[in-house]
Parts: sequence; C-alpha cells; structure tokens
Amino acid sequence: MAMTLSALLRYPVKSLRGESLTSALVEPWGLEADRRWMLVDESGRAITAREVNAMVLLRPEITASGLRLHAPDPAEPLDVSRPDPSVQVPVSLWGSDLTAAPTERATAQWVSAVLGVDARLVWLDDPSRRPSDPAYSEIGDRVSLADGYPLLLASQTSLAELNRDVRAGAGPDTADLAMTRFRPNVVVDGAAPWAEDDWRRVRIGEATFRVVKGCARCVLTTIDPDTAERGKEPLATMARTRRWDNKTWFGVNLVPDTVGATIAVGDEVEALDAVAPGAGPPR
Repeated sequence: MAMTLSALLRYPVKSLRGESLTSALVEPWGLEADRRWMLVDESGRAITAREVNAMVLLRPEITASGLRLHAPDPAEPLDVSRPDPSVQVPVSLWGSDLTAAPTERATAQWVSAVLGVDARLVWLDDPSRRPSDPAYSEIGDRVSLADGYPLLLASQTSLAELNRDVRAGAGPDTADLAMTRFRPNVVVDGAAPWAEDDWRRVRIGEATFRVVKGCARCVLTTIDPDTAERGKEPLATMARTRRWDNKTWFGVNLVPDTVGATIAVGDEVEALDAVAPGAGPPR
C-alpha cells in the first residue's frame, strides 16, 4: 500500500484548537501561519493547555488583518489585528527567550475573561529569531512557537495500533482516541505501525524533511479536545508500550529541507532514509 498524506493541520495560536487544511506552504519554521501566536502571563512566560485545559476549546480563525477568536457560548467572537512589530516584549517558551509583539489590552481582557486566568496574546512577527534545539538540528534551523521543531508527523496506522492497545487494557468498549489529541501537522497513512520511528529523511509531495527527534508526550494528550476533560489515556497505555528513557513517545519531529514547496492532502509520502527497526524513535 502506498503511503499518502491523509491530513494536514495547523494551529494558528499555540495550544488553541487547530484547523484542517487541504494544502499548505512549507516555510523554514513550519507550515505557513502555524503557531505564530501565543498566550503569555504577566512575566511573558508561555501559557499552554497543559495548565489551562480550556484553551483547547478556543478556535482561532485566520483573517486578512490577523485573527478572529471564537469561544464557547456565551462569549462573542473577538477580532484581533496583527500588532505593530516595532513594539516588542520579552517572552519565554521551554527555555527559549525571545521577543514578540503584544496585542491590545482589549484582547487580554477578552482572553482572561474567557479562560479565567490573566493572559495576553502575542504575535511572533519574525520566526527567524527563534533557533530550534541545536542538539537535534543544524545551524540555521528555525522554529515558530511550536514546542521545539517546525513540524510534527504522526501515522494513522500507529494511532490505530495505540487504540488497540488502549482497548486491550481498558476494555473493548473504550472509545478510540482522536488524532487531534496529538496535535500533528502532517498525518501519514499506509505505513506499517510505528515505521516512522525508523525514518530519518522523508518526502511529502515535492518537499523533503529531516526526521530529527521523536516526540515525547505530555499531559496535553490526556485532554479531550472536544470537552477539555482530562483522563488517563493515552499516557497510561504508552507507559507500558511506548516507553524509552522514562518518557512516552508518539510521532516524530521534522525540519524542512525544501522550503517554499506546497504540500497537499493526497500527496505521496516516501521514506528516503531509514534505520533498522527496533530502537524506538530518534531521541
């Protein structure tokens, strides 16, 4: 069975709901418009759905001038303009210290009221100012406001295997976990389960990518993206079946080597380089 790109997703605001795309431009730091916005606290530290679970219920919509933020009723949507990039404030994200442009006070008031925490929204006008982790990438590699790398790849067949493992432990009537829990950018179908662990270079359509590191998973995967309720899965199961170096793993991080290409759902996917199976994801 040929491998294809079965889904393509981007997340305009870090930790908020994502959107499905049919095609997307590959930029050096990720898909166009992916994770260019972020919520921060008064000190500039990133706020994520790990701490504020209700963030997964907010839906950002990209507009010509910036964003429209949608929240569950009764909150009215809010239009947000891209702020003046000449005004910068310090922000921090998982050990990265950089600057971003702050939005207006009205945006902070709306977000804080909806989420019940003090928060303000910032925009990364220039992603080239944030290097990716040099331990797993090359000089010149850049990333937007994703956790660590430009894109995340996940496999539909690996998710199916994981769901079988979950049902084996929790019972046959356990509902399947949705791919949206894992927040990938590109979803591949047609590969053997967990084959992505072994890939080191991959082609999607006309774009090639380095597979630089597996993705160690956190409590964000246990939050239901439709209800914001937290459970035990998939971490409870992956602690038994997908555990290396005292972490649980699902998906692999990509760095693009072909920038400016457009990838689309239905594109052929090919593993260009791979290692022998059995060692788990790159880490």
